[in-house]
Amino acid sequence: MVFQRHSPVAHAAWHDLVRSLQDEAIGEMRGTPTRVTRNGRTYWYDSYRVGTEVRKAYIGEDGEALRARLSRAAELREHREEQRRARARLIRILRAEGFMGVDAATGSLLAALAGAGVFRLGGTIVGTHAFRLYEGVLGVRYAFDQAAQTSDLDIASFERLSLALDDTVSPPLQGVLRDFAFEPVPTLDPGPAWRWRQTRADLLVEFLTPSFEAAEGLRPLAALGVHAQALHFLNFALAEPIKVPVTYRSGVLVQIPRPERFAIHKLIVADRRRDGPDSLKSVKDRLQAAFLIEILAEDRPDDLLEAWETARAAGPRWRERLDASLARLPETRRRLEALA
Repeated sequence: MVFQRHSPVAHAAWHDLVRSLQDEAIGEMRGTPTRVTRNGRTYWYDSYRVGTEVRKAYIGEDGEALRARLSRAAELREHREEQRRARARLIRILRAEGFMGVDAATGSLLAALAGAGVFRLGGTIVGTHAFRLYEGVLGVRYAFDQAAQTSDLDIASFERLSLALDDTVSPPLQGVLRDFAFEPVPTLDPGPAWRWRQTRADLLVEFLTPSFEAAEGLRPLAALGVHAQALHFLNFALAEPIKVPVTYRSGVLVQIPRPERFAIHKLIVADRRRDGPDSLKSVKDRLQAAFLIEILAEDRPDDLLEAWETARAAGPRWRERLDASLARLPETRRRLEALA
């Protein structure tokens, strides 16, 4: 397959947009950055006073890039409006260069979720919405059939991370979703809702979390204030997620899995869904995995090899799922085997 690449101008504009949105997150701080260590990990919080109460809002996990931004917090705050206008120009450039956007309904929903803190607090977009956002990460153009937008928005997070952060979304997600005419989807078993459907359209929002137990039941995500469906194998996709922009208005910063982990996880998911009502989704999973693996084998072979070996080393059930999907994708199997 010959890939159509985005131009160097588009590549530079995309990276500038990511940097500016990350700067914006620090420029929005209300108080003083405070470092907190929990269970051997170090996190940064925005500490500010409301009346006599001191509150803390989670900023991010400690790292060199975050510390550098925190040292420039006053400067970033001063130039927020100027940077907002610059981001709008960058998005116009990306659109002119043929970058995909999102429809207004999806863009406004993602902006509201980001504003409430969903992605800041560990929420990670998975599924086709994440696949579409790899266009900028990998610098390739998608064909029309690859760019087809799904009506499902899947957001996943680790239950333990959600507890460790000691912060919650604001305003509550139930209110945010109801503002967009979403209602909980009834389930056969009584209990909290983990799926929300928009009453005026066909958009479905689902909350997911990795399962580390035999049963895949519902788990609470404390930071997001919702319950989520636990799924086996999902922890592989959520390790070390990345921040990317959605090209809506002046940009929305969201979080998605690393592309190599997304691709390998899709092979596993495809085998889980090969029979029954989700068989068409299984076909889409395989196509997305094959497309990404072909690009990554050329552009990022070391990253792809590491993800592939990590998944296969996770256990026999993992290898069985991978081998079953790759039996239907002989060319993809050859590409993966050629990496070693």
